[in-house]
Parts: sequence; structure tokens; C-alpha cells
Amino acid sequence: MELFIGEILGTFLLITLGMGVCCNVVLKNTAGYDSGYLVITWGWGIAVFVGVFVTGDISGAHINPAVTIGLASAGNFDWALVPMYVAGQFIGAFLASICVWFQYRDHFDLTESSSEKLGVFCTAPAISNIFNNVYSEVIGTFVLVLGVLYIAEPEVGLGALSALPVALLVFGIGMSLGGPTGYAINPARDLAPRIAHAMLPIKGKGDSNWSYAWVPVVGPILGSLIAALVYRLLPF
Repeated sequence: MELFIGEILGTFLLITLGMGVCCNVVLKNTAGYDSGYLVITWGWGIAVFVGVFVTGDISGAHINPAVTIGLASAGNFDWALVPMYVAGQFIGAFLASICVWFQYRDHFDLTESSSEKLGVFCTAPAISNIFNNVYSEVIGTFVLVLGVLYIAEPEVGLGALSALPVALLVFGIGMSLGGPTGYAINPARDLAPRIAHAMLPIKGKGDSNWSYAWVPVVGPILGSLIAALVYRLLPF
């Protein structure tokens, strides 16, 4: 139960701060309105730092199904715990989405663009090209999971001391690889808020772009499996 709660809490903190910075930059009449991609990228890096720092010593702070699957595929995590971890991650992300929407609900009402409203919940491609979009998520998650495999403690995951290097890793991925698809690199980060977007009474929200929803789920899982394979094949 402690591990389950740890993943709920860690993912809740991640999405609260990550989705929160998106709202602050994208939605009308916020203090951070139109402050740009760099602010969003820093915000997500700090979100990862907080989530890992708080729960690293509780559950290993996977806070991402791709990380959980990658660690298990590399032999560094028990497959029997994977469903519980993934469930905790989705619950934490969904609850965070509701909380952030409630805080920013007046700003959602002032924002006319349905695509911008959706964009604070989940990712979308800058240029729609399914092969390239999947590839973008695969390579971003490959870098993330391979990095985590070398940062994390075997058989545990991430501890509190791993918070800063993992945060910098995510920041670097966002700056270098995040442009084409918004670097979901985390199925729970994208799918759970997308479900919340579909359920919440958001004025003028439009649809939830379900035709794209599989890309930030399948791409990160593929990237994590490739990272685990490379990790196991390397001679060091």
C-alpha cells in the first residue's frame, strides 16, 4: 500500500506542477501568460524534481508507466508490481488534472481556443505525421529510460538523491527533443489528463483528439523497451 500511495502522490505532484505551468503560460489573463516554451520546459523539469524528491524513498518515484516498464524489462524491478504502479500513476495524474483545472477554471473560460485548452491537458503534434510522431516519442522516452536505468538504484528505482539528475534529464529532453510532439514521454501524463479533459465541464473545450491519443502511449512504451534492451546488451 505504501508503494501504491507513493506513486499516486509522486505522479500527482508531477502533473500538478507540469500541467500547472502549461495553464500559466497558455491560458488568458494569468500572470505567466505567453511567457513561452522555455518556461514550460523548466516547469516540467521542476515538476519531475519535486515528484522524485518527495516520493523517491517511498516507492522509487517511477511516476511514469514507461519508467516502470523499462525498469522491469531491464530486470531491475519486479514485474508483479507493475500493474499496481501503473494504476497509481494514472490515478495520481487524473486527480491532479482535476485539481489544476479547478484552480484555473476562470482562465479556461476566458480562453477562446479549444486547442490551447486541450494543450494544457495533453500533447499534440506540431506537424501531424504519425510515423514521425511515434518516432519522436520513442526517441525521447529511450533517452529518458536509459538515463534513469543508470541513475536509479538496482531493484529499487529512484531515490531522493536522484531528483536533480532526473529533473535535468527531463529538462534536456524537452529542450532538445520536445518540439515535434510536446514530449509526453509518459503514458499516464498524457492519457489520464486527456480523459479528465473529456469528462470535465470545460466551456468551449472541443474534442479530446482521441485519434492521436494512442501515440503518446505506444511511443513511450516502445522507447522504454528499446532502452531496456540496450541497457541489457551493453557490456558495462
